[in-house]
Amino acid sequence: MFKKLQILLRKLMHDGEESGATDIASMNLAMASLLCEVSRADHQSDQREDDAKLQLLIKLLDINEEQAQQLLIQAISKSKASVSLYEFTTKLRALMPQERYALIEAMWSVAYADGVIEPMEEVVIRQVADLIYLDHLEFIRAKLSAAPKK
Repeated sequence: MFKKLQILLRKLMHDGEESGATDIASMNLAMASLLCEVSRADHQSDQREDDAKLQLLIKLLDINEEQAQQLLIQAISKSKASVSLYEFTTKLRALMPQERYALIEAMWSVAYADGVIEPMEEVVIRQVADLIYLDHLEFIRAKLSAAPKK
């Protein structure tokens, strides 16, 4: 009986570790997908935005370039298939406040990458900020922080 309990506990611990890795991968994909949502908001493809997404994922998620490229391939597909931002943001509410701020700042950086903030880009970022419970003051602070310095 005791042996069976030990086996069950080991299995649960092992499944928990896998679940944790899955949760992180799911959150990373959600963040990458939101960066794609911003770049798709104006219905124009711009290489500067693509480059910004790649560099921001490397920095934001502390991954290498190859991992970021693979993540972006998945994120673009997921973003195109999505019907709402909610499917991405529900996973990200568990982030720490500074991580949520960093995500919104990264989204602003993607929007600024082509030199023009389109109204729909701002709408997407505002909706995400609301859905992940980032207050308006932090939303504005992230926008100003990501703005190109003159």
